[in-house]
Amino acid sequence: MTASQSMSALNDLQAQNHAVIILASGLSQRLGQAKQLLKKEGELLICYMTKLALVTQPEATIIVLPEGNSLIVSAITELSTQHAIIHTVTNPTPKTGMAHSLYLGVEALSRLVSVDSCDNLLINRVLIMGVDQVLLDKEHLQALLAGSQRVVASSYSSLSNLSNKQDLDEKIATNTSNKDIVGLPLVIDHELLNKWQALLTGDKGLRHLIRGLPANQISRVNNQQLSYDIDTPYQLAHARAQRWIDS
Repeated sequence: MTASQSMSALNDLQAQNHAVIILASGLSQRLGQAKQLLKKEGELLICYMTKLALVTQPEATIIVLPEGNSLIVSAITELSTQHAIIHTVTNPTPKTGMAHSLYLGVEALSRLVSVDSCDNLLINRVLIMGVDQVLLDKEHLQALLAGSQRVVASSYSSLSNLSNKQDLDEKIATNTSNKDIVGLPLVIDHELLNKWQALLTGDKGLRHLIRGLPANQISRVNNQQLSYDIDTPYQLAHARAQRWIDS
């Protein structure tokens, strides 16, 4: 890509007036430690992923945090002092599921848009992402934002329900899965997200709502690397062995 093409792509992203919602309030119960505080390239994972989101030049970034973890809050507070567009919201009941975290993120974004309406803060689209897809990169986020449909979602294979590290290694080696996932990170029309907010309860997140859209309103960006998240000790061990996560 030439310098002029890079600048054009950046201008296209900026013209979209998008916001980012980062869902980072999970309790990591299966992992046994806060995945937000794992390190990648010397940075806490939550900070690494937030900085990755900032590369897309959003108008605002909302981070949903779990209540009661001062280390996570402290890390993001330090980062937000460097970037005024970072805003946080606390999820007091993270056990209720990811959908509730997203509900809180949408609510926080709506308040921000309302407060800043006099400053002409306009949000057309929202990039929604988590913090544990350790091979996520800026090129994938830019590909999602380059789509024009109401929903542009990531597509990848599932590596869940694995009983041990050997099963994980076999799945990765053969790149096979019993199902494909269409999910995060994704970009969604802001108006549509606001419309769906009231339907976000418990673990009933965006997936079942997206399935109800006409096919011509959805597109997918395939990236098998997004299969490698950090939900279990076996997945963490593999990520460390591959040096995707710091030891």
